[in-house]
Amino acid sequence: MTKICSERVVIVTGAGSGLGAAHARELANAGAAVLVNDINVDAAARVVEEIVSNGGRAVVNQSDITDYQSAGEAVAQALETYGDLHAVVNNAGNNRDRMFASMSEADWDAVMAVHLKGHFCISSHAVQYWRHQVKSGSSVSGRIINTTSGAGLQGSVGQSNYAAAKAGIAALTLNQAAELGRYGITANAICPVARTGMTTAVPEMAARMAPPEDGGFDHFAPENVSSIVVWLCSEESAHVTGKIIEAEGGRLAIADGWRSTAGEDKQARWSPDEIGAVMDRLLASEVPAQKVWGS
Repeated sequence: MTKICSERVVIVTGAGSGLGAAHARELANAGAAVLVNDINVDAAARVVEEIVSNGGRAVVNQSDITDYQSAGEAVAQALETYGDLHAVVNNAGNNRDRMFASMSEADWDAVMAVHLKGHFCISSHAVQYWRHQVKSGSSVSGRIINTTSGAGLQGSVGQSNYAAAKAGIAALTLNQAAELGRYGITANAICPVARTGMTTAVPEMAARMAPPEDGGFDHFAPENVSSIVVWLCSEESAHVTGKIIEAEGGRLAIADGWRSTAGEDKQARWSPDEIGAVMDRLLASEVPAQKVWGS
């Protein structure tokens, strides 16, 4: 592999297993120094040991990404250990799947904390560092790579909390890209489909995503997704920002976002009894959205 991330310093959250571990390994293979963040310290240590034994650079970080101060300590550790920071890969996630009618406040809050607040905390500290560099006269090549989901782009039955958090991450990415380009920072999100602890918890999914017995291309291997993450962390991706990139197997695609339509403009207030006919005409001419997962 070309060392396209040589001399780059990257934080990967939730990197003790699954996609995060794959990202950390592939980033190290591409020359990056990696801060392997996970609340499961033993899992993070195993990933670090693997990277180091293969000649890479990595250290363990156990910051709580849902706590703003603790997240700042991850950025501080990267700076103290490697002297700089170039990219943050927000990967950590959880799920508390319930139908909306059965969902508790705790189910909602747990998912929002890890996904949505977790995407904010470390990125906020990283941006403060990068902005200070710019104000001090230094050039910056900062990267934020967020993780959304098909659930966030089109909904998912039984996952209202997860879908809402992932939709929030997609919108957050658009805002970050629009606001942070002036500092030399790009922000993009990946929408991955891969074999992880979360996706294989359902027996049907585990069977569908199992590695091929014939040794052929492993469509659901998490490393397939890591390739786009490595590229987005590199300096080569400076011209790409504000994109939601789908990655599954050997397929890459850019998700097409919400767009307004021509609509109907009366140039005056609609009366309630006129709305039905207008909506019928608008619905007849719309391009249907992709179906909600599971519906």
